[in-house]
Amino acid sequence: MANAPDRFELFLLGDGEKKVTEEADTRIPSSSIFTFNKEDHTLGNLLRSRLLQSPHVRFAGYKVPHPLVSKFELRVQTDGTLNPRAALMQCCKDLVNDLSILSREFTKEFELRKMVGDGAKADEKKDDKRGPGNDRANLRKAQQFG
Repeated sequence: MANAPDRFELFLLGDGEKKVTEEADTRIPSSSIFTFNKEDHTLGNLLRSRLLQSPHVRFAGYKVPHPLVSKFELRVQTDGTLNPRAALMQCCKDLVNDLSILSREFTKEFELRKMVGDGAKADEKKDDKRGPGNDRANLRKAQQFG
């Protein structure tokens, strides 16, 4: 497509370009607008949903100004006991913690499944050594329980 930016422009920051900028919203108390460069709906929705779980956050929403520009604006309003930047920082820390737990649990499950799969392969090799009549016996067992 002629209008689409080069792929690398979607995730590499340019010279002097910041990943996140904050602008205080003067119309609403305890509110800020954070602009995330080179990010999309994936991070925007993740941050928004996690911010809304905080009891100090009154409002969290994001918008993507244009679909061809990889940035989004996140608006955060708090109840005043916590400023929007602190709420966002705590949100990011919580998400990193959640993702590390997810990674650890996924790796554990994957390793367990791999061990079970290796055991099943060993059983198949034993069955192959028993001869062709074994397949019919296994088929009959499967039909009885299925």
